[in-house]
Amino acid sequence: MANAEREERPERPAESDGTAHLFKALGKQIKVLRERAGMSQKDLGLAAHCGEDLISAMERGVRTPQPEFLIRVDPLLGGCGVLCAAVDEVREALARARTRHPDWFRNYARVEAEALALHIYSTQAVPGLLQTEDYARAVFTQRRPLLDMQTIEKRVADRMDRQQIFDRWPAPTFTYVLEQVVLERPIGGRTVHREQLQRLLDVGRMRTVELQVMTTDREDHPSLDAAFTLLTPKGRQEVAYTETYGHARLITDPDEVRVFSERYGIIRSQALTPRESLTLIEKMLGER
Repeated sequence: MANAEREERPERPAESDGTAHLFKALGKQIKVLRERAGMSQKDLGLAAHCGEDLISAMERGVRTPQPEFLIRVDPLLGGCGVLCAAVDEVREALARARTRHPDWFRNYARVEAEALALHIYSTQAVPGLLQTEDYARAVFTQRRPLLDMQTIEKRVADRMDRQQIFDRWPAPTFTYVLEQVVLERPIGGRTVHREQLQRLLDVGRMRTVELQVMTTDREDHPSLDAAFTLLTPKGRQEVAYTETYGHARLITDPDEVRVFSERYGIIRSQALTPRESLTLIEKMLGER
């Protein structure tokens, strides 16, 4: 188990194998080919069946272009095999992706990437998979002890890269329960806060995601300890993950996992329904 001091040390990414540089270079190539083809990011997103934000993130080197994406867009952009030629290197880099994360986080990151289902209860901040880039940057910038800017940008990029799990198909099952205070806390300022609420609304509308809010007026609560995550890895039993002040635990003992599972079930029953939760967020954004 890691301690708080170790958690704050810079990550040890796979710099020596050029992984980060590979993804940045691919992003630049995609941008050049797109502009040469006279397409906007929105145009390419529509043609490639993905979001404009994803195209933007890949071009900036924040998100990793998946092999299937490169194969699909190469002919759309008139790449003449330029993007397809990088597919093998990208697959190799993705296989080594777990080295991007701190030692204490690697086991969880590996399990998360292969999970069939993720159930996440959050008490203080928006979960990493739901964060916008600016929100994540604010979280890492404000953390104490202070992190250097290189480490901050690396962690932001890694966090954004993890969000590609939403692009998988067949997709995992996602459920989230956020305490209302998570929605109300304006991390990063008003603009960042508003963009983050919109991100929650967009993700909450996905077919594969159920997002719920536990309002602060609830008189009963089965779990006031800390946030936690339940994951169902491929071919294995459900596991639990907790992280408090840098102390991370990946829990596999069935009896311990059952406690978290029971608590989560009660939390979901007491929270607003997914539809009610989205309506609450819409009201916070002034859309209702």
